[in-house]
Amino acid sequence: MRTRPEEVLAAIREQKYTYRQKLQVLAGLAENLLDEPALGPEAAAALEARIICDMYEGHAPYRARYILPDYALALRKGSDFLELPPATDLDEALAHLLIMYSNVPSITGFPVYFGDLDSLLLPYVGPAIDDETLHRKLRLFWISLDRMFPDAFAHTNLSPVYNRVARTILQLERELLQVVPNISLKVHPTLTSDEYLLDAINTVFANGKPHFINDDLMQHDLGEHYAAVSCYNSLKVGGGSHTLSRLNLKQSVLAHHGDVDAWFASTLPHHVELTGELMASRIRFLVEESHFFDSSWLAREGLISLDRFSAMFGIFGLAEAVNLLMERSGRSGTYGHDEEADALSYRITSSIAQLVAELPLPYCAGNNGHAFLHSQSGIDLDLDVTAGTRIPIGSEPPLLRHLQTVSRHHRFFQSGVSDILHFDDMAVRNPEAIVDIIRGAFASQMRDFTFNLNSNDFIRITGYMVRKSDLAKLPAARHSSTFLGAGSVENSHVTDRALKRVVSHESSPVAGL
Repeated sequence: MRTRPEEVLAAIREQKYTYRQKLQVLAGLAENLLDEPALGPEAAAALEARIICDMYEGHAPYRARYILPDYALALRKGSDFLELPPATDLDEALAHLLIMYSNVPSITGFPVYFGDLDSLLLPYVGPAIDDETLHRKLRLFWISLDRMFPDAFAHTNLSPVYNRVARTILQLERELLQVVPNISLKVHPTLTSDEYLLDAINTVFANGKPHFINDDLMQHDLGEHYAAVSCYNSLKVGGGSHTLSRLNLKQSVLAHHGDVDAWFASTLPHHVELTGELMASRIRFLVEESHFFDSSWLAREGLISLDRFSAMFGIFGLAEAVNLLMERSGRSGTYGHDEEADALSYRITSSIAQLVAELPLPYCAGNNGHAFLHSQSGIDLDLDVTAGTRIPIGSEPPLLRHLQTVSRHHRFFQSGVSDILHFDDMAVRNPEAIVDIIRGAFASQMRDFTFNLNSNDFIRITGYMVRKSDLAKLPAARHSSTFLGAGSVENSHVTDRALKRVVSHESSPVAGL
């Protein structure tokens, strides 16, 4: 829908926005004065009906949605555009990174990727820097990240091997209790120690971070140089994703008139094709009309490369699609609670994975000319539909059944899949059990593992965090993501997730998932 003049005036008058938030809103309104990238009549109708969704990225893509610069290269060689020489010590490395972040675009207006910060900084942390000095320098840097880039989608990764920088970062997270940055820890089956996992788990108890990533599976699908950004979006470093478009499986089933087999045979492939048309149109505009890669300093200096970019094909509403198809077949079982329903869900995701793998898209050399499949974790406007391949909030089964149900989907989603577990406070007394759960889940090919603790100040929305104390301050909010979080709390009832109790390994084994 095109922008109306009264929307511009309303944004200017809105008192709840900070200056930076108002600027972002006005930029979006200006972009939407234009027509959307051209679509055929069927794709346009599917977009209008929200069977397919452009994630409200704007009518004229002029920056890639997710950008993952090679910051290690930039620190080694410096930047002509930013007039920065190569970094020679920790102070220079920290200053260079902050300067670069302020010049990296994304769909949010803030960088979605800060780099794998422990790996980036370790070469500059020699024996001359004692632990107290390291803590003081990183503390100032960490505060700067939250104050300069107030958006919970800004993300860093931690490497699989425990080290001084990672230890200090986790300590700072427990001390500062900040929203920014979001964090993912890459977990390797042999390189990642239990000590490291316990340190990270105790940090989750304090502030809900980090996520845990199956490093083996990610490297298999994306190569050694990958990272998680924003929330659950895993892509290639030096590349990224042009766009994220998604297919609403619930609406696809509701639009279908016929039996289950007919939906698989005709309607589902057609809707996948229409989603691909939407993605292709947006990608071509970004590359050919807005000339993002021709004009970007990141591309000119080799910090990103078009041949490492792809796009993300998202799905959501799997649970509702399964339950509707079961009803049409005269079956009463539901997703997450019935073997037949779960088998149908795996038939759906495996079929989509095959269709997306065969769907050609322009300028997607980062995945051999195809999109990465993504289990999309929802937005604040989603009503009565479940994110990605999750089990509906409030109806989640016990822990083992929950993990067994969702983990079988994870192998299909190279660019990320999100499942959030909500633990009660018993977990604090038994963090070793969570180590076992994470290792067992990853041994069963779960890709991402995220858990909340019921009692701290943080709520995990999709993959990003908001503080309960910040929600209480609305309508004013320093973090732009707080507004989105408030919508999800109201519309998606994310605080109603079923609590999981952590008991002994012997009475609740997970290794045999």
